[in-house]
Amino acid sequence: MKIGVLALQGAFIEHIKVLRSLGVEAVEIRKPEQLNDLDGLIIPGGESTTFGKLAVTYGLIEPIRAMCVAGKPVWGTCAGMIFLAKDIGRDQPLIGVMDVKVKRNAFGRQVDSFETDLDVPVLEPRAPFHAIFIRAPLIERVGQGVEVLARLDDGTIVAARQGNLLATSFHPELTQDTRFHRYFLNLK
Repeated sequence: MKIGVLALQGAFIEHIKVLRSLGVEAVEIRKPEQLNDLDGLIIPGGESTTFGKLAVTYGLIEPIRAMCVAGKPVWGTCAGMIFLAKDIGRDQPLIGVMDVKVKRNAFGRQVDSFETDLDVPVLEPRAPFHAIFIRAPLIERVGQGVEVLARLDDGTIVAARQGNLLATSFHPELTQDTRFHRYFLNLK
């Protein structure tokens, strides 16, 4: 199995390390032609407007969109979730394939970052997942066919799946818990 991690900026190295610890061939992706032989793609956290600008500059928007539409597993964490969303309430380059409305920086500034344990029933073995939120977005609305995977105690949606697409507000790559990566690797 060969998984790409979009390496334009952000937390890509951490995803690469987790994937390799699971015995997966993990590669940094910066050019459209590098997407061709992948079994899946992770779009990491970072700064979503910068992601968008760089993805346009390097011609990555349409090839990633085609990969999503073709059914290849694609996971967006934090800024990556914003990048996958159809609606973010503002104009910036997006892949725009996941039927969710996302609010950027929903929890405030960097100093408002936090950690919490989440109930995520799809993860095995069943146990709380310790989630790290850094200037995180949230999902305000999900469309038909989108499965909510995790919520904060107040009901705020922080993880969702739509077929081959996975989105998390938080950073599983910054923990020692590999269950979200293993879940992604089993998406069809």
